[in-house]
Amino acid sequence: HKILTGRKEQFAALRKRDGISGFPSPAESEYDPFHVGHAGTSIATAIGMALGAQYNQTDEKIVVLVGDASIVNGLSFEALNNLGLVKRQLLIILNDNSMAIDVTQGAIAKFLSKVRLSHTYEDLRRTTKNILEHLPVIGKRVEGALEEFKKTLRMAISPSRLFESLNIPYFGPVDGHDIGSLIQLFGAISHLDRPAILHVYTKKGKGFTPAGDDPCKFHSTGPFELNGKVTIFPKKGRTFTEAFADALVALAAGDERIVAITAAMPDGTGLGKFRNRFGDRYYDVGIAESAAVDIAAGLAKQGQRPIVCIYSTFLQRGYDQIFQEVALQNLPVVFCIDRSGVVGDDGPTHHGMMDIGFLRMLPNMVLVAPANESEVKAALDFAAGGDRPVAIRYPRDVVPNGEDELAGCESPFELGKSVIVRQGGGDVVIVALGGILAEAVKAADILAAENIDVSVVNARFAKPIDSELVSLFYDKKNIITVEDHSLACGFGSALLEAVAQKLPDHKPGIDAANMGTIVTLGGPDRFIQIGSRRIQLDEMGVTAGRIVETARAVVSETVQSK
Repeated sequence: HKILTGRKEQFAALRKRDGISGFPSPAESEYDPFHVGHAGTSIATAIGMALGAQYNQTDEKIVVLVGDASIVNGLSFEALNNLGLVKRQLLIILNDNSMAIDVTQGAIAKFLSKVRLSHTYEDLRRTTKNILEHLPVIGKRVEGALEEFKKTLRMAISPSRLFESLNIPYFGPVDGHDIGSLIQLFGAISHLDRPAILHVYTKKGKGFTPAGDDPCKFHSTGPFELNGKVTIFPKKGRTFTEAFADALVALAAGDERIVAITAAMPDGTGLGKFRNRFGDRYYDVGIAESAAVDIAAGLAKQGQRPIVCIYSTFLQRGYDQIFQEVALQNLPVVFCIDRSGVVGDDGPTHHGMMDIGFLRMLPNMVLVAPANESEVKAALDFAAGGDRPVAIRYPRDVVPNGEDELAGCESPFELGKSVIVRQGGGDVVIVALGGILAEAVKAADILAAENIDVSVVNARFAKPIDSELVSLFYDKKNIITVEDHSLACGFGSALLEAVAQKLPDHKPGIDAANMGTIVTLGGPDRFIQIGSRRIQLDEMGVTAGRIVETARAVVSETVQSK
């Protein structure tokens, strides 16, 4: 799509800073009407565009693409239910390849699979031919032809019943790789004066053998090298996701109440090992995050300990259910939030920059952020052993290796308690939340070489805030908070709120000279664009070098004030 719409020369910069996005982007091309990256939204937005064309009395053709995994999303069905609002042309192409990122899940997927299995390749060719034969020449109305075509379809197992029960004309299924026939079909069907669905079969990865053999791995691959038919992926360290995967299996082995739920992301969230070992305690609900949360709530109500594994950006889609069915009921559901913080080349549609903000305002919710592998296990043990909702956030990054394990990080989690990993003698304290702690420690090492003695604290919790951190401020310590999250409503903001709430407890007329300062480092009030995760962290000011710059400025200002 990018190449065919005028971006061939920029393609070498795909998913790179100042390059082009891995997703549709209106900033790049008029052929990308929306900047999108979340499934299930296309039909509803197309309805809005079609209604706008009705009001404006324009005659542009509107075509929308939806996958067989996306069409099972609740928003897709809400949109199908509202297609009757449209009184003009609108073509919906259902791309059916039986895959999302992993195998498509749910009853609709099984229904489409039955239809798929009933058609050979020649059946698809024959169906395509029949459609073309029955459609009149371009420009004529086709209501009568539709009735003739229905008779042809009903000779086979037909998914037309599913869509036509919603009063949506249905064409197909046809071969999605027969380009010539598809072009003819599009030309003919585009002249319908009502919404319609064209159902096409495709094979994910077709035309590139490694992708066809392993479509899950190639769904959103990074750079790779080809050696004949062998794909060699760059070696990287052990990730937070892998650490979580092993910790969850170990936890489940000792507690039969543990069940795992994901929304079409078993491999991305690290649930492959759990699924293979505890298949009867594993649930993939498809691209239906709201349902995943409510199913988890029901399981918790029945005495299970559900672990909901969803990317941060997709957890936003289930927010109302987190509020009503989990937090309001104070149920022990554990949310394991992968890809929290900036995610690198997937860009702004996939960053997890808002989870602390939208979760910490919910009563009963506890927010945890492990800093390394030992803390991933400790956080999971803490969360699963409690009786209230807990969210554990961790980044798309490698965990510090064994040599980088820090003092205090091996200890069990205690509700709302931070740990000191570097005890300095100066007035500057760096308080880091989660995986970004490694950058804070590197910054402390650099500062130590400059004879700037700082302390480093591993916050562990974004909610509740450790009262000891508040006390640091009133002990005239200068605090620098570091987080891989938006500054708005983030951890630093939470600490500032806690400090402000504590102020009435101090003597009236307290001397401001006896107070410290708080400088917050994190995501700015803008969408961070594509690029490597390292570039994005530096843009936020939370890499070791940027933390050092901030600490120097704090020390300099403190010296001048004295």
